[in-house]
Amino acid sequence: MRNGSVQPKSFFKVLIANRGEIALRVMRTARRLGFGVVAVYSDADRDALHVRLADQAVRIGEALPAQSYLNIPAIIAAAKASGADAVHPGYGFLAENEDFAQACKDAGLVFIGPSAEAIKAMGNKAGAKEIMRKAGVPCVPGYQGTEQSDEVMLSEAKKIGFPVMIKAVAGGGGRGMRLVTDVAGFPDALRSARSEAKAAFGDGSVILERAIQNPRHIEIQVFGDAFGNAIHLGERDCSVQRRHQKLIEEAPSPAVSSELRAHMGEVAVAAVKALRYEGAGTLEFLLDQSGQFYFMEMNTRLQVEHPVTEAITGLDLVELQLRIARGEQLSVRQQDITFTGHAIEVRLCSEDASHDFMPQSGHMARWQMPEGIRAEHALQSGSEIPPFYDSMIAKIISHGANRDEARGKLICGLEQTVAFGVTTNQGFLLSCVRHPVFARGEATTAFIERNRSELLAPQKDKPFDLALTGLLLYVTSPHAGPWRRGRSLAATFPLPARIEIHGVAHDLEIVRERDGTYLVSVAGGEHRIEVEELSSDTVRFRSNGVMDSAIFRRDGDRLYVQHGGIPIAVRDLTLAMPQSAAASGGDGKVRAAMNGRVVAVLVKPGDRVAAGQPVMTLEAMKMEHVHTAGVAGTVTAIDVAEGEQVVTGRIVVEIEAERSAA
Repeated sequence: MRNGSVQPKSFFKVLIANRGEIALRVMRTARRLGFGVVAVYSDADRDALHVRLADQAVRIGEALPAQSYLNIPAIIAAAKASGADAVHPGYGFLAENEDFAQACKDAGLVFIGPSAEAIKAMGNKAGAKEIMRKAGVPCVPGYQGTEQSDEVMLSEAKKIGFPVMIKAVAGGGGRGMRLVTDVAGFPDALRSARSEAKAAFGDGSVILERAIQNPRHIEIQVFGDAFGNAIHLGERDCSVQRRHQKLIEEAPSPAVSSELRAHMGEVAVAAVKALRYEGAGTLEFLLDQSGQFYFMEMNTRLQVEHPVTEAITGLDLVELQLRIARGEQLSVRQQDITFTGHAIEVRLCSEDASHDFMPQSGHMARWQMPEGIRAEHALQSGSEIPPFYDSMIAKIISHGANRDEARGKLICGLEQTVAFGVTTNQGFLLSCVRHPVFARGEATTAFIERNRSELLAPQKDKPFDLALTGLLLYVTSPHAGPWRRGRSLAATFPLPARIEIHGVAHDLEIVRERDGTYLVSVAGGEHRIEVEELSSDTVRFRSNGVMDSAIFRRDGDRLYVQHGGIPIAVRDLTLAMPQSAAASGGDGKVRAAMNGRVVAVLVKPGDRVAAGQPVMTLEAMKMEHVHTAGVAGTVTAIDVAEGEQVVTGRIVVEIEAERSAA
């Protein structure tokens, strides 16, 4: 029976205050329940898919997040202009912003999420831990004090004992987080964490925690309603991370028994009830090797990885959010919830894993998601990947009767994914899910760091891939004439070629023999390849008696090839001029490695710097990236200012190299 103090909240049109796949995911359920949907967009997203597919769309500002997707007055105005009477914040920063929740309420809009008071209570990591301690939830030892001076923070870090974790008080998503292993590295890590936290959340305050060695990252999905009901939907294992950001998530966790699940779930539900929490939330824990778990933080929103929970429970979590926001009671009780099978999600990101996961932006020439498996994305062939937002561009989710089946389906799905034009982590994800440690269910938060060389090894240049890509460059060249199958009476002679893959140049020789096969010499070996069929984007070929195929896209002197599920970008250097020292900064000029915003200039004209010394920090796709001097010498010019947006290749710092003694 309805509690008389709880009033129903009717709404008919939902504005989604986010972008990309997040917006499309919320739209799908909202429409199924009969709601109209409104998108918002920045100048960078004017032609984005979420804008095209919404019932209405409203421009909210320029490209930078602070001027658009984090611009609270603009979003409230957009809701008013479109006639929306409810706002769904997606899973971004605004979902955990109490000012935004309050602004919606003050404007007479239904905020599809918890109250501003609950967000505030849980949004501050220090305050949240105090609340959880009082509720009997075990927490990681650390320092959550208000005194933030460098001296106090260093003193507290020494008391805790190294290694320690520095974390931003506000926000999440790995921003403002640094692991520090010793005293010497603490000052620089503290400065960097504060800078990143200030840029991301507007608050540079941090807390300190003891670093739990080699833990699992386990989170519990919870829901509460206005009637005091609360449930948990089991756990997700989010241990596979890079830069403290999740990369692979699964449910259930291979490390959690049914007894531990029940215990963690009871703790989480008790916390939700104590908070009188309404809506979706996630309690995040570290699980050590002895089975002891420690509370880290509570995210007062739906998580990026919610699809794995949906897969094993059969519930639509966005639907639960919408119904709770409308004033309804939870439609399921704890005893009604069952878990079926196993689900795994990977985050496909526009980043270069082989270069420290550097974010990538640009034109996605060809985009194709796998069939028969859930994929959440908002791209199509020809889409632009802007440099201003998170690097995640898609999620691929598998569900199987057991973990092995789910993993197998995920591998097949990744192999079928096509992303040509912008470097992604597709090959790296394949390496992760194929790795024996992950296959055995033994991956912890140290998985990527401990196995980095092995995980990157499959992306190194294999001799056959060099031969195949070199041959494809040759047969698809506009100067080669139309390709013809079969025998040739023409004389055969070797054609030299030079290609570049992953920044490394390789020399090849290609010979078309009179029987129509090609002999490609590269890396000290020979590969015989017979081309059976060649279309505008697919090649079928035979090698060593095996028929195989690859898809490709030719773009001038560049070729994108996908063979065996691993995408390869190759450049034809046969007629190119030799590269200078400029690419590595050996000419004394430091160039922006990506499109981004200057957040810190670390040197000034006249400073003497050593090779490798940090000189500039850029922020791209919500992460900071330090640029270093390519040579030792004296800084002669700073060509940018803090806050300025720069493009890839822009000279940011100039250094006059030291002259060696005669």
